Amino acid sequence: MAEILFLAHRAPWPPDRGDRIRSWHMVEALAKLAPVHVAALADSEADAALARGKMAPLCKSLCIEVRRASRPIALAQAVLRGEPVSNRLFRSAALAEHVGALLALGTVTHIVGFSGQMAQYLPEHFAGPVVMDFVDVDSAKFATYAEQDGRQPLHWVHAREAVKLGAYEARVARAVDASLFVSEAEAMLFRERSGLDADRVHAVGNGIDTGYFDPAQPFEAVGRGDGPLAVFTGQMDYRPNIDAVRWFAADILPQVRGRHPQARFAIVGRAPTDEVRALGALPGVIVTGEVPDVRPWLAAADAVVAPLLLARGVQNKLLEAMAMARPVVASPAAATGIDAVDGEHLIVAEGGAAMADALCRLFDDRALAVRMGAAARERMIARYGWEAQLAPLGRLLGLAA
Repeated sequence: MAEILFLAHRAPWPPDRGDRIRSWHMVEALAKLAPVHVAALADSEADAALARGKMAPLCKSLCIEVRRASRPIALAQAVLRGEPVSNRLFRSAALAEHVGALLALGTVTHIVGFSGQMAQYLPEHFAGPVVMDFVDVDSAKFATYAEQDGRQPLHWVHAREAVKLGAYEARVARAVDASLFVSEAEAMLFRERSGLDADRVHAVGNGIDTGYFDPAQPFEAVGRGDGPLAVFTGQMDYRPNIDAVRWFAADILPQVRGRHPQARFAIVGRAPTDEVRALGALPGVIVTGEVPDVRPWLAAADAVVAPLLLARGVQNKLLEAMAMARPVVASPAAATGIDAVDGEHLIVAEGGAAMADALCRLFDDRALAVRMGAAARERMIARYGWEAQLAPLGRLLGLAA
C-alpha cells in the first residue's frame, strides 16, 4: 500500500500566507491519494501547536519541529561550509532524525518536498518517486535582491546566495523524478537555468477557494471613511511587500489624492515592520497589522492594488481579490503567471503614474469597477479551482486519483 511523506519548510496550517495556502491544499490533495506522513518546521511553539491540533486527524503521522536557527550563525556556518544560507536557516537535527527513522520503517513509498530548503531532508537513495515542489526559483529572487542592493553592505550575501542556491536547486532537480513550479514562467526560467526539459520540470499552479472567497457572503464592516479605499494584503515583514507599500504610500497615493483628496490606502497583513507601521503617519494611509480575516477588507475595497517591484510565481493576494470580485491594479511583476486578460479581468500598470491613473479610472467609473470585478470572479471560478490545479500530482506520483 502506498504511503506519502510530505516535507514542508513551514507547517501548512493555518493557510494564512502564500506558501502555507499552497502546501495546505497539497496535503489535502495528497491525502486523497494515499495516507500522508507530514514532517515540517514551524516558526514558533504557538504555530507548531496550532498546526498539530488541526493536522493530526488528517495525517498518518505528524512531526512539527520549531525552527531555531539564528540568521547570523546560519550565515557564518553556510560560508564556512560553502552551502546556501537558506538551507542552514531550515536545518533541524530533530526533524532529520524523525525523517530518517520514518523512512527506515520501509512503509513510505512516495516523497513530496515543498520548498527547496526541504531537499536537504531527502534520502540519498530512495526506491519510489520523489517530487520536489520548489514553488518559485528562489535563486533568481536573491539575484534580483543583489541587483537592487547595489552598494548596500549585504549585497555580497545576496549575490553569494543566488549562486550557491542556484547550483543547489539544479543539483536537486537532477536527482528527483519531477520538479514543480507555481507558473509556466517560473518553470521556463528554471529549465533555462538547469538545462532540464519539460518532462522533468512542470508548472502546477495555485488555486483559490471561490466558495470561501465569495463576495455574496455578509462581512463585518471595516475601512469606513469618506473617500475611496485601495487595499493591499500580504505578509508585512516580507521585503517585496514592504518595498511595494512604501512605494505606493510615498509616490502613488499622493498622485491619486491629487484627484481624489479623500482617497485612502489600507495595508492589511500580519507582522508589519516598524518601517511599515510608520507609513500610517502619512495622509490617507491605514496600517491594520494582523487581522483575523482579510475578506472584510477585500469586500470593503474599491480597488485592490499590487504594486510589487519584485514578485515570483503566482500572487495569491491577487487570486483572492479577484475571487472577491474586486477590480485589481497590478504591476507587471505581480500579474505575471496569472491567467487573466489585461483590461478585462484586471489592469496591469507599469510605473507610478500609470498605476495612479488606472486607480483613478476605477474610482471615477463605478460601472467599470463592478464589471471588471465580476469578470475577475468568473475567471477565478473557471480557471483556478484547487482540485483542477493540483490534479497533475497523482499522475506525477504514479498514483490514481
